[in-house]
Amino acid sequence: MLSALPIFLAAAAAQPATEQATEAAAAQYGPALPAVPKPKVVPAAAAVDPCKPVETKDVKDDTQEIVVCAPRVEGYRIDPDVLEAQRIKKNLVKRRRPERLVDTSCQAVGPMGCRNGAGINLLAAAVTAATMIEKAVKGENVGEMFITDPQPDEYQLYKEAKAAREAKEAEQAAALKAKAAAQAAATADPAPSAR
Repeated sequence: MLSALPIFLAAAAAQPATEQATEAAAAQYGPALPAVPKPKVVPAAAAVDPCKPVETKDVKDDTQEIVVCAPRVEGYRIDPDVLEAQRIKKNLVKRRRPERLVDTSCQAVGPMGCRNGAGINLLAAAVTAATMIEKAVKGENVGEMFITDPQPDEYQLYKEAKAAREAKEAEQAAALKAKAAAQAAATADPAPSAR
């Protein structure tokens, strides 16, 4: 099998380049690919700012070119209430030092060993279970019982920020309305003249 390898390589090298090109063309299926169009070259002066007034020389009055200039939109608009809620949440989070949970309950040395070992407070467990059942029967949230450090979540902060913004806008609208009513009353009723 290895003896046939040099013969194969010699035969491949002996083929003319035109035959290799015709084999490559025959291997392609379908019609020939169209030529790739060259991109249009835009002059550097025109690419700088399309909204600048164009200096025209020998321009006819019947030009069909219309240039529309508008400010570029900068991405999506984020709801200001969401931004306010995120800012409040960031300010509420206080960095805490890591808790050092060191067991100091058994520091006695001697023959007595550790006293008062860990145990379950059965009375507290029974009261908690009764409270859970009572809340479940009433249809209340049982999970709230186990929150030891209640922190408002981002949605609650969003609702608070939205309510505060709406209250501020309503207050401003009421102030503008009162000011407009005062101006209308002042212009409608001139001061009574003394006789």
